Amino acid sequence: MEIKNYSDLQKSDNPHGVQATKIHDSKNGVVMHLLLKSGESLKPHKTPVDVSFYVLEGTPTIMVGDEKVQVKKDDIIESPKDIVHCIYNESSNDIRVLVMKLPRPTAKTSMV
Repeated sequence: MEIKNYSDLQKSDNPHGVQATKIHDSKNGVVMHLLLKSGESLKPHKTPVDVSFYVLEGTPTIMVGDEKVQVKKDDIIESPKDIVHCIYNESSNDIRVLVMKLPRPTAKTSMV
């Protein structure tokens, strides 16, 4: 068994300029914890694998393809591979989202 504490994990640099913490990284997949402050967002991008978003806190707006919807805590959003997606914090509160890439990407994410 391996136990980690979130507060001990190193924040990851990313092209979006938001706080991102890699909480799982194995040959099978990657799980990131994102914290977006009010007004922050990811840049629209595509990933070479399916992505699932699990909303831990707040009411982010999530875009997948042509759909853009405000979601809430405990919502799980699926984004198929090679489809443009993005997360926006258009609220006045912080949002926290788990981003799960399964299987682990072998190619790079492409910015749109």
